Amino acid sequence: MKPPNELSGVAGFPFLVAGDVLACVEGVHRAAAARSFGAIGPVATPVRGLHDAIARGTYRSLEAAFQTVGRGVAVAAGLLPAEARELSGAHGGRLVAMLNGFAGDRLAASGSGAAIRMAVRAGGVDVTADRDALTAAFPAAAARLAVFVHGLGGTEHSWQVRGGRDSVNYGARLEADLDYTPVYVRYNSGLHVSENGRALAALLADVTAAWPVPVRVIALIGHSMGGLVVRSACHYGALSDAAWAGAVRHVVCLGSPHLGAPMEKAVNAAASWLSLLPETRPFADLLNRRSVGVKDLRFGSLVDEDWIGRDPDAFLQDTCREVPFLDAAAHYFMGVTVTSDPEHPIGRLVGDLLVRFPSAAGRGRRRRIPFAIEHGRHLGGLHHIDLLHRRSVYHQLRAWLARPS
Repeated sequence: MKPPNELSGVAGFPFLVAGDVLACVEGVHRAAAARSFGAIGPVATPVRGLHDAIARGTYRSLEAAFQTVGRGVAVAAGLLPAEARELSGAHGGRLVAMLNGFAGDRLAASGSGAAIRMAVRAGGVDVTADRDALTAAFPAAAARLAVFVHGLGGTEHSWQVRGGRDSVNYGARLEADLDYTPVYVRYNSGLHVSENGRALAALLADVTAAWPVPVRVIALIGHSMGGLVVRSACHYGALSDAAWAGAVRHVVCLGSPHLGAPMEKAVNAAASWLSLLPETRPFADLLNRRSVGVKDLRFGSLVDEDWIGRDPDAFLQDTCREVPFLDAAAHYFMGVTVTSDPEHPIGRLVGDLLVRFPSAAGRGRRRRIPFAIEHGRHLGGLHHIDLLHRRSVYHQLRAWLARPS
């Protein structure tokens, strides 16, 4: 079941953002005032003291008002009937997932009802990882599992058919073609990739132990950030010698930024430049309020050691460690570009609009992810979201998963 206070968490979110914007406005105001009074000199000290006291009182009053109204709205939302508090359906789920992608770390830290808890999803609800619940949710459970892990701000609905003859549901097709039971996971994409990787490893241990039939083969399929989460889970599963890790035979990364995403790098650079002046530093602080999950996309972070004890906002500092593949699994990547030729200048520049092909392929000047050449594929004329539902992508996915374990 969804947490009953999910709507309360969503209702309070605008006031969280309002507080961030207020802090930015106050910072700009204080910096501009300091420069102005500093230019006048000591003669302005009495006026500056009065100005600062009034400004401080005004901003603290506004801050308290935002917090009070936000709590009031959240409480009022929590008093609605249970059916009204549930943000069911694809649209409600997407809204919550987007909020988690933007600030999921802060939502989780504050105990917000809008913070997503990692879980298997079926029929629009979380499925408890016990034998009875899994049997009820998956009455035709097979010995092969295809586990689908969405990207930043996504949900299990991200894998749905989007209309048109070229749009297919990978899970349904794999079940019909190769007897894989599709298992969809939803998680808080605002948390560190490594946090979600460890959580996915624990979830897979519980699910496979309670699965209605013995699990023989697992295929892990991640889109965008989901590919990083899958690789992180494999790492932590291997470290703990988890039984499920020994059953993984296929790991597929669809448009995953193994070497980082250009948009996150650009935001990091912009925030670093804005922090150089007192008047623009508040805008840098506002940008740096984005979730740690987003920041992990800067260079494709997978493990705790990539971020523990490090400044998450350091200027383009790549501290990512290389994580080995699972020995018993074949690892595949697929990258797409908006141009037919990946070497076209536009294709090289924008990739699939969010991830460039060399990053999806793990082929960088300094770092290289050890995908076998024959285990990679480029498709042209597609964008990042197309990787979730296109027939051409499915044909390659099916060919990979049909290979002998």
